[in-house]
Amino acid sequence: MVSEEQLDQFRIKGEAVRVVRDEMEQNDVVGIVVAWDESSVVIRRPNRRVVKLSRIYTYALASEERGKPFQDHT
Repeated sequence: MVSEEQLDQFRIKGEAVRVVRDEMEQNDVVGIVVAWDESSVVIRRPNRRVVKLSRIYTYALASEERGKPFQDHT
């Protein structure tokens, strides 16, 4: 699960993050962290729509290499 500190850093920097939900790269969500609570994160996509996603997914800067889904949950 992504930590409060990581989410706060993503929000403060305003950089795009990549949310890896499964093995298929086309299912990734890329956008800016807007808000979060104990179980979910709100991401604003480039088309200005917002998506509410679970915090169990893998969150990383979009500029970094794509990680594996659920890498923290082995």
